[in-house]
Amino acid sequence: MALKLLVAGMASAALMVPYRRVDDHPPVIAASGDNLALKAAPINPDWIIRGTPLARIGEHSQSTDEASLTAVWDCTAGEFRWFFVWDETVVIQEGEVHVTGEDGSQRLLKAGDIAYFRQGTWSTWRVDNYVRKVAFLRKQFPEPLATLYRIRNALRRGKYSAL
Repeated sequence: MALKLLVAGMASAALMVPYRRVDDHPPVIAASGDNLALKAAPINPDWIIRGTPLARIGEHSQSTDEASLTAVWDCTAGEFRWFFVWDETVVIQEGEVHVTGEDGSQRLLKAGDIAYFRQGTWSTWRVDNYVRKVAFLRKQFPEPLATLYRIRNALRRGKYSAL
């Protein structure tokens, strides 16, 4: 038990090191989503259910550790399955999409709506005309590192005994 506490304390201290700016990454990146250069982002043909949806993506920013990404994505009419490799939060900017989750739940997402898709899940997207979204993507930490973060967070809250 003492060894676990020692390791948890050392890990917690290591994870509390303040962020240091990398000189080639500015502290603020701002751009109009309307002015991002969008490039073709073909949907895997095996995932397409109906139609010929054409998707494009424009990267806005990426974290220095490459664990998060912000992008604008759009797509024309069609229906397809989508596998979420990263955790993804989307904000629909224009148009709408009918989303069916793995569990059969259905949602209509339209301009202004926010949705979260968990890494490692599938959903079916049906775009009747067009959809444009801002996507905030985040890679999950490997389990050992995620455990260290949970320990750090518990220590910060003074709830180590809850682990």
